[in-house]
This record gives sequence, structure tokens and C-alpha cells, in this order.
Amino acid sequence: MGQTDEQVGPIESLARQSWREDMAQIATPTEGCFQASYPSIIWQQVACKAVTPHVHSLPAKVKQKHLQPETTGNGNDYVLQAPGSSHISKTVGSFPSVTGVTSEQGVGVASFGGGGILGPNEYSLQINSQYTSTTSACHGHSGCTVWQQFVYAPDYEVQGEAAGFMQYWLIGYGGTSCPSGWGSDGSGDCYRNSNYVALPDVPATKLASMKVTGSATSGGNDTITVTYGTAAYSASGKDSVVYLATVWKQSEFNVVGNAGGSEADFNSGASIKVKVAATYGSTTAPSCIANAGSTGESNNLNLGSCSAAGGTSPYIQFTESN
Repeated sequence: MGQTDEQVGPIESLARQSWREDMAQIATPTEGCFQASYPSIIWQQVACKAVTPHVHSLPAKVKQKHLQPETTGNGNDYVLQAPGSSHISKTVGSFPSVTGVTSEQGVGVASFGGGGILGPNEYSLQINSQYTSTTSACHGHSGCTVWQQFVYAPDYEVQGEAAGFMQYWLIGYGGTSCPSGWGSDGSGDCYRNSNYVALPDVPATKLASMKVTGSATSGGNDTITVTYGTAAYSASGKDSVVYLATVWKQSEFNVVGNAGGSEADFNSGASIKVKVAATYGSTTAPSCIANAGSTGESNNLNLGSCSAAGGTSPYIQFTESN
């Protein structure tokens, strides 16, 4: 990765930051996996990799289990809600300020069976849609809704290698079988993963250097883009898996456990500022909606207050700490 932003001068650091913002906006030329290296803004195609899905869980309140509202995640999180009838086409998650973070440990949660990818620096970054809307992907199944996650996950398939991918859900699909190519969680819900792009494992102490973008294009591709340091990585797949672009109204972004309802436990004294920016064709400010998170994974940080701002890049922002 060469020198970090902290090791170069302020002008070079700003140039890198601008490049990362540009790469979050530049679409890849086709479906697949891509990589770019600073200062180039040209995406170079790389091999996608197939993944054995680890379930990134639904919140316990969806599963009718006990909530743990004192910590972030498992439903207890702020989400950005687009105004009026607007639909989100892109969400960018980042951490403008990270202080006091010296360690992080992925731990199991009893109410989710203690599962997940556990240990030091085991966490995931997730952009999640709401899980309350239905599309034609439900094939007319009554009560079925869709949910889509854009995920960065260390050690997901290969030890020492992170994965950037999308996980798709048909919640409440019911019946005894899921559509071809989909797995069942055993509770009437179906899920599948996109292929993934390989990324470096980034220690939790470097969260401030990371940016995750999720985008959805009706009739086109949905894409996850992750930038870190002087590299950008992207994986895309067809929006027609769950037709997210037609219903995307809310976005959650945070650092939480790595699959299986697990929890990302940070050291005492950690403080993380979370920014969730969205594109929805309007400069009107979004809304901060509390207790509306859609992932079952969590962290051990307590939520502060949430603020929202409009403009050319509307966003919400909040701090979580312990």
C-alpha cells in the first residue's frame, strides 16, 4: 500500500482523498469485479471469486427474539431515510473521525447461537436497505419482502483476505424450498450472495481510511465499491436479483460483527463518527430514523444523537462510543 495518508504531506493527502471520492462515483464499465490504483481513475477488471455464504443475520426483532438496545446494531441503529417518494440510487458510508480505537474483537452473541467469524479484527462494514418492501423477486409469495446488503468482511472466505460483495434476501418467502440458486435460513427466508472481489484485511484501527459505496440501477447493475488508502475495489451484479433500485428508501451503515449475529467489541474509550450519505435526486435533507437498523450484527458502542443535512450530497451523521 506504500505510505499512508498520515505519512505524506497535506497536499498529497487531500489528493488521495479526492481520488477516493471520485472512485466512489465512477461506475465500472460492466458487470464483474474491478480494481483501480491511485492516481488512475480507470477500473481494471479482475477475477471475481465465488463465495460460500455466511449468513449476515436479520435483526432479532424480525426473528422475535430479545433485543439488546444498549448497544448499536441488532435493530438499534440510525438509518437514513430519503424524503418523500424519492428512491435511493447510491449510499456512501464513511467514518470521518475515529479516536481511541486500539483493538476490536469479534464475539458471538448467545441469542444468535454464538455464530459468526470471531476473533481479533473480525468485523464487517455493511450498507443495508430496509427489509419492508416487496418486489417481483418475491414471485407473488404473500408477506415476502426483499432486503439487500453491501458488505466488506475480513476473512470471509479465505484467511487473510477480505471480501466485498452483496447479500440478497427474500424474507418471509415461506414454503418448503427457495428459488433455484438461493439458500434457506430454515425460517422461511431465502438468501444468496453475489460473487466477491478480494480485498486486503484492514485492521479495525484503520476504519477512518475506509469508504464503502453501494449503488443500485434499475435495469442495470448494483455495485459495492470499497476504497482504502491508494486502492479501490468493486464488485457488481444485476439489479434484477431483488430489484432494489425500485424500492430503496432507507440506508443503514455501520461497523458490526462479521456474520452470524456476532458483535464487534471495541476497547473501552473508543469513539467513532459515522456518516451515511445518499443520492436520491434531491437536495432535501434526509431523516434520521432511530431503532430502524436492518442487520442482526452489532457492536458494543452506545449511540449519541443524530443530525441530518441536505445539499448536493445529503447525509446523516452520528457518533457512537463506549
